[in-house]
Amino acid sequence: MFLHFFCTFAPKLFEFFSKILLFMEYNFRDIEKKWQQRWVENQTYRVVEDPEKKKFYVLNMFPYPSGAGLHVGHPLGYIASDIYARFKRQQGFNVLNPMGYDAYGLPAEQYAIQTGQHPEKTTFENIDRYRSQLDKIGFCFDWSREVRTCEPDYYKWTQWAFQKMYNSYFDEELQKAQPIEKLIEKFKAEGTWPADEKAQGELVMEHRIAYLGETMVNWCAELGTVLANDEVVDGVSVRGGYPVVQKQMRQWCLRVSAYAQRLLDGLDTIDWTESLKETQRNWIGRSEGTEMEFKIAPSNLPQLGEASNNSPLQLEGSGEAFTIFTTRADTIFGVTFMVLAPESELVAQLTTPEQKQEVEEYLAYVKKRTERERQMDHRVTGVFSGSYAINPLTGKEIPIWIAEYVLAGYGTGAIMAVPAHDSRDYAFAKHFNLPIIPLIEGADVSEESFDAKEGVMCNSSNGEFSLNGLTVKEAIQKTKEYVTEKGLGQVKVNYRLRDAIFSRQRYWGEPFPVYYKDGMPYMIPEECLPLELPEVKTYQPTATGEPPLGNAQKWAWNVETNEVVDKSLIDNVTVFPLELCTMPGFAGSSAYYLRYMDPKNDQALISDEAAEYWKNVDLYVGGSEHATGHLIYARFWNKFLYDLGVSRVEEPFQKLINQGMIQGRSNFVYRIENDGPDKGKFVSFGQKDNYHVTPIHVDVNIVQNDILDIEAFRAWRPEYADAAFVMEDGSILTTTQHPTPTTQYKCGWAIEKMSKSMFNVVNPDMIVEKYGADTLRLYEMFLGPVEQSKPWDTNGIDGCHRFLKKFWNLVQGVEESENKEATKDELKSLHKLIKKVTQDIEMFSYNTSISAFMICVNELSQLKCKNREVMRTLVTLIAPFAPHIAEELWEMLGGEGSVCDSPWPKWNEEYLVENSVRLGVAFNGKTRFDMEFAADAANDIIEKAVFADERTAKYIENQEVLKVIIVPKRMVNVVLKK
Repeated sequence: MFLHFFCTFAPKLFEFFSKILLFMEYNFRDIEKKWQQRWVENQTYRVVEDPEKKKFYVLNMFPYPSGAGLHVGHPLGYIASDIYARFKRQQGFNVLNPMGYDAYGLPAEQYAIQTGQHPEKTTFENIDRYRSQLDKIGFCFDWSREVRTCEPDYYKWTQWAFQKMYNSYFDEELQKAQPIEKLIEKFKAEGTWPADEKAQGELVMEHRIAYLGETMVNWCAELGTVLANDEVVDGVSVRGGYPVVQKQMRQWCLRVSAYAQRLLDGLDTIDWTESLKETQRNWIGRSEGTEMEFKIAPSNLPQLGEASNNSPLQLEGSGEAFTIFTTRADTIFGVTFMVLAPESELVAQLTTPEQKQEVEEYLAYVKKRTERERQMDHRVTGVFSGSYAINPLTGKEIPIWIAEYVLAGYGTGAIMAVPAHDSRDYAFAKHFNLPIIPLIEGADVSEESFDAKEGVMCNSSNGEFSLNGLTVKEAIQKTKEYVTEKGLGQVKVNYRLRDAIFSRQRYWGEPFPVYYKDGMPYMIPEECLPLELPEVKTYQPTATGEPPLGNAQKWAWNVETNEVVDKSLIDNVTVFPLELCTMPGFAGSSAYYLRYMDPKNDQALISDEAAEYWKNVDLYVGGSEHATGHLIYARFWNKFLYDLGVSRVEEPFQKLINQGMIQGRSNFVYRIENDGPDKGKFVSFGQKDNYHVTPIHVDVNIVQNDILDIEAFRAWRPEYADAAFVMEDGSILTTTQHPTPTTQYKCGWAIEKMSKSMFNVVNPDMIVEKYGADTLRLYEMFLGPVEQSKPWDTNGIDGCHRFLKKFWNLVQGVEESENKEATKDELKSLHKLIKKVTQDIEMFSYNTSISAFMICVNELSQLKCKNREVMRTLVTLIAPFAPHIAEELWEMLGGEGSVCDSPWPKWNEEYLVENSVRLGVAFNGKTRFDMEFAADAANDIIEKAVFADERTAKYIENQEVLKVIIVPKRMVNVVLKK
């Protein structure tokens, strides 16, 4: 009988208890593992061109795979873009959301130098780690389109683009790139084409978009390479802290400056923040002004000697002259000294013998300063050259100085200094006791310069020519006309934007597809690309100072067989040396967005069909630190490819979102330094003011809610194994004692940059393991607006996890057997959420969306909602934010396919109409109770209802009612006479 009972009821009991367990438990680990595997098996995120669908291209700035892996700050932008990508997919768009790796970088090369391990091995190991971490967070990346900039099938197209730039020039009239052959034809037609092959090469080199040129670079001898400005701080390399000096070298460069105006104009066509656009405008630095000539004082000419043929000094009848550029030609009467950039060729030519030693000492100092440091650090330094120039309008001699605040790359590398009306000139004049002549009526320059471009001119006349009485605007125009008419100069537009240095003396980078014949570069044939990075015995520079590729034995080009051969075969007849430098880090990241569109194509960077379909990036997400680096170079690169007809849209990134930084929340223990029995102990936060202490960073992963895990601390580092403590309650924990549940050690905390050195790095793997990927995704978005920086605080993550459990239980509560019709209140709550989340996602206000989810789930829970369609819609809405739980619940609710493809719901305004309103009822401004009224109730009806309520009589109590104030949809205030 028992057996019969068991066989009959056991399955039903098992099903019953299984449902109870399922209802009770949100098993995020199993759910997330299940759906991540299902997405891979079903290729859920693989995308192909579909003419029947509108495209939407979402892109993250791809990461450099460092050895440290991801911390919780890194996924912030990825999660933000992932939510948007999923949202657009649910809206019916064909969404491209790829990911890859910016795989070349100095850290891997430095590690190779130290260990001898090939940087490719290190890089690929790091990539594997990144991929594992990214997969755990549940991103909808199409990994079939993954690119790695260090792989030959990728950098083939970087080399191809470089060759196209080499074989192009920028036509100023057409304002676009043209084949170099057209320029050669022009030279031939003008009769200026030389017969000598080397002379021909040198002539066109001055016009090529990719060219060899003499440039000042940041040279680090210890690293054996040129460094970018952001790789140098205070005269030393960021990596390793090695000395860096300014050095002139022959380098490959890209003529980015030719595209300056187009780069400016393009900013008006894209959806970027105004602050970022302004940063780029300032970096490009367009200024309209006047070029003017200043003659050298005759007294200086005998001791300066003759200028060389390529000297900036120009022979001018009565003496030699040099050119300056100014945007304030009206201030020429206030020029009291001239300043040369330390790098200018004029320095050597204008330095007198008496000043030579002092000038050389100053130049040695400036060599240790990067241009960025010179621009940002406004220290006043300089040296007198010993020479004088003649002011062309006053005829007076003015001293010529040399100072680091003038840069060689902007204008002519020489300025006329007007200290009364320029702050840096003013500081210089004050420091070196030089004259200051105000040119604006009423301008007080006793304490600072008057920089405003407004006012009425004074002190500006030489008898023949006068600006006195004119406004500044009138004076600028009149001076331009006078200078042009008298042959003293010309009107000109200048740009601050420099050409990009494109050579690095490193191993781990894209090889240049270039060989040299008689010192002139030649391109290897396009069909021979890619020119692959060779093996080397050591990754350091050669003994003779050549870049690491000089260590490669097989590194020469045979022009007959079109192949790489042993360099011992170099005869400079058929076998020639290959370029020893490699390309910089930005080379591979300047067109990767195009390669994602067609990553497997071995015949072209991108097919016409793919280019026509995807066009450009609709949403680009990354850090604002790239404003003047990557974002300038990528725009330039794309404009060049647009000129070639490869890219279909001139601007590569239509909308750009800069995610903020997640800062670390550091924890501290406090070591007692006082002499006495407590010295060396660690004192809790609440007791530390009783001692002289040293705060010490402690690993945040052994701290929970600011309470230190003492056993974990003792095990953390050997020197803390025998640590003793003064606990929060003042009790002592000796080296041999263990903490009890009633005694705690409380840590201090501070908000700092997330960094390994501060032990505040939080590994997302740990968060995913403890709370789940969906919780991590929600919490990172809940911390605050995407664009703002905010501190990470693990203490707050529990709230998001509890919300997901509540959400899980709400949806689980809908039994298949029951499906109650949705009430008005339920539909109102749901459609409020649909409207709020839809609008918030478009504005990237994800934090307020998550708050709205929490409110809605609370409301539906209180309403005991049991409607399956309401639940399905709710699951559809949360899918972009928490895809794993959404997939599981979608499946449980009988949804077809993946929730990723469930149509995005639309709100119905009818459900949002307020039929009633609750008003607070106050007496003499103090709210006592609430009452509900029809939304359209007239004031007299509201007033009657208030006085009819028995609670009103209690608060009036024979007092005289002076008046009743009704604030629509807010409150009723009964004013009583006291």
